[in-house]
Amino acid sequence: MKRWTARIALVTAVAMLSACRPQESAPAKAGSASVKQESAPTKSGGKRPDIYIEVSALGNLEYFHDHKMGMKKAGELFGVKTEYVGPADRDIAAMAQHLELAIARKPGGLVVVGFDDALTPVVNKAVEAGIPVVTVDADLPKSRRIAFVGTGNFNAGYQGGLKLAELVGGSGKVGLLTLIGQSNLNERVDGYKAALAKSPQISIVDIGNTESNSAKATQIVSLWLQQYNDLAGIACVEAAGGSGAATAVREAGRAGKVKIVAMDRDNAVLKSIEQGLIQATVVQQTALMPIYAVTILYQINHLDVPISTDNVAGKVPGVPTVIDTGVIIVDKDNYKYFMR
Repeated sequence: MKRWTARIALVTAVAMLSACRPQESAPAKAGSASVKQESAPTKSGGKRPDIYIEVSALGNLEYFHDHKMGMKKAGELFGVKTEYVGPADRDIAAMAQHLELAIARKPGGLVVVGFDDALTPVVNKAVEAGIPVVTVDADLPKSRRIAFVGTGNFNAGYQGGLKLAELVGGSGKVGLLTLIGQSNLNERVDGYKAALAKSPQISIVDIGNTESNSAKATQIVSLWLQQYNDLAGIACVEAAGGSGAATAVREAGRAGKVKIVAMDRDNAVLKSIEQGLIQATVVQQTALMPIYAVTILYQINHLDVPISTDNVAGKVPGVPTVIDTGVIIVDKDNYKYFMR
């Protein structure tokens, strides 16, 4: 009885979900909530098993621990089988192969991290085969996925930018670290730019490509520190940048003088906050992404919501199409609660 009560409560929460956080709101970004809904989701009619598979990449990163945990928790909540599959590195071709294998199993639904537009055709193939797809973390808005669940990436960058501006006292030179070419990270960079633009005396001197590698981030920041003796701050919009930036600042003997805002909550970043090498990090509620994604997929397969007399014919999605799971600014005051 408790399990069914929990299921109903969570499905109801998804349907009524609205963003509410005490942080300063980011300005609205045109088109940020646009959804390409080419066809309404259809019921499985009992033909697909209750197996829900997340397909991702970069599974070696500590960050994806929360994706795996979220899938496990979703399975426990709904009493269904869940799996996490995909390559350990950022091998998009290998990830596409994992998607193909998952489609062949005809699961009840797929949860896909939309790292690259190259994944769009195989996502569409799944939908054409009658398998609903929810993207998480990074979106594929041009695909036929039925929903996106993840961090509002523009706002994540915006909140990080406000924190960095505060740390550098509203003036000085700063650098941004990202992985070039990934849509969700581009949105975070845009958010940083918007927040930092509120402080005209702050200038962004460079945007470095970490290639999602902390050693590469260290090389980039070391070069910045040689080029700009007065560098005031560094911000990272992906998980590998923070530790790399901290290493470079420590080796240059400028710990605490160059302020760092990292991304995500791996233990290396949190230890660096404890040591004063990193001043803050923007933390995502990552485990919520697969949990709410599976909730949507489970709803499609088990719960009819009569929004119209015929949702399919009326092209009514019947599910929330965008869910923002939010961010938290973590610093010396609350970092210890996020240690694994």
